[in-house]
Amino acid sequence: MLDKGKGMGSPASGSSPNTFQRFFQSEVSGSILLLVCSVVALIWANSPWAESYHHVLHEHIGLNWGPEGATSFDEVHNFSMSLHHWVNDGMMAIFFFVVGLEIKRELLVGELSSLKKSALPVGAALGGMLVPALLYTFLNFGGPGMRGWGIPMATDIAFALGALSLFGSRVPISLKVFLTALAIVDDLGAVVVIAIFYTDTISIMALAVAAAFLSGIFVANRMNVRHTGIYLLLAAAVWVAVLASGVHTTIAGTLIALLVPVRAKIDPREYLKLCRGRLNELEAAEFTRDSMIGDQKQLEDLSDIYVASEDMIPAGVNLEHRLHPITTFIILPLFALLNAGVPIDFESLSEAPITVGLGVMLGLIVGKQIGVMLFSWLAIRSGLAAMPAGVTWGQLWGVSCLAGVGFTMSLFVSGLAFTDQAFDSQSKLGVLAASAISGVLGYIVLQKKLSPAVD
Repeated sequence: MLDKGKGMGSPASGSSPNTFQRFFQSEVSGSILLLVCSVVALIWANSPWAESYHHVLHEHIGLNWGPEGATSFDEVHNFSMSLHHWVNDGMMAIFFFVVGLEIKRELLVGELSSLKKSALPVGAALGGMLVPALLYTFLNFGGPGMRGWGIPMATDIAFALGALSLFGSRVPISLKVFLTALAIVDDLGAVVVIAIFYTDTISIMALAVAAAFLSGIFVANRMNVRHTGIYLLLAAAVWVAVLASGVHTTIAGTLIALLVPVRAKIDPREYLKLCRGRLNELEAAEFTRDSMIGDQKQLEDLSDIYVASEDMIPAGVNLEHRLHPITTFIILPLFALLNAGVPIDFESLSEAPITVGLGVMLGLIVGKQIGVMLFSWLAIRSGLAAMPAGVTWGQLWGVSCLAGVGFTMSLFVSGLAFTDQAFDSQSKLGVLAASAISGVLGYIVLQKKLSPAVD
């Protein structure tokens, strides 16, 4: 789930194969960087320099303000968090903003925009969340590790698509679309789970303030306000208010994204008519690099084309396109570097029930396969969905194995579920081990079930 960065023009939005190929390649390169950062973190945290790793994690960054020369607690104010919290609570909010844009796009114009198109990936995703959570709960019911039931629900799209890319042209495009849509639904499930089940204390006043600033974004958009700075200020205010409310700040990113338009503001025919008219006027005039400087009419024509072009490109699609490289190549690698560094100390790990790690592994390795396959079969058998073109049950099985690569979101939920270091470390080691095993299983199954490459 959550790593889930998907770029503009994902296959689920009905884009051309070339566009999807660019998206697919970005996920592949992102998964390689994620893997490198994870390995570096794991080695660093268990090396003679482990102390420096934890020092970096807990290094505080922020602002101090107050009267000059003030020293007392009442006079000096500060807003600071550790680097670990800035990444998990701050930068990951941007990642969830991109996730929210993807969810909204798919719900309105993509693979989730109709029952027939969405039935199979939605059903598969629901099964892939419910069965792992139930298996984990079965092993930890009534115990201190019960709170981690949400950890094995996740699918990491970057790693899953990265594994799928190893087969090149042997992979049907419809199978890639299915996996992408499944992961997007998985993201939506993660957002709901975090918002409802991993929020301990809530400040109603802070939530009311957040709602007021969200309303401000909505009103500014309806009034066609174009100044980016206004939206950035309002978004920052929403983030601070949600942070103060006790609800995890990643929810702020998702809520803001749902207010961003993903459809063009004007009709394409209107756009073409306006552009043709203005271009004809410019062509008929003595239009040069210098003429527009003193010709008000030429400036107005150019401005009309510029504004219309802005309205033709949906803000959500534009933002997703611009932010996707940032989340893929900066935010998620930083997250992996600061969260995958699990100290492997068997004495401290034994302080947590072994069922925590086993529950995570059982959920991701076994639960994902059972849930995705069973619910896919039910959706197709009931007539609500059809098997994707060119895809076999064996290939779906291979994808269900890859769905067990939880990584980013699983690590994220683990940090929310457990404050105890032993529990957190054991669950994260379970995530890393299960993700590796699921990736290998998926590769083995798909190697056998995909058609041979055609020269």
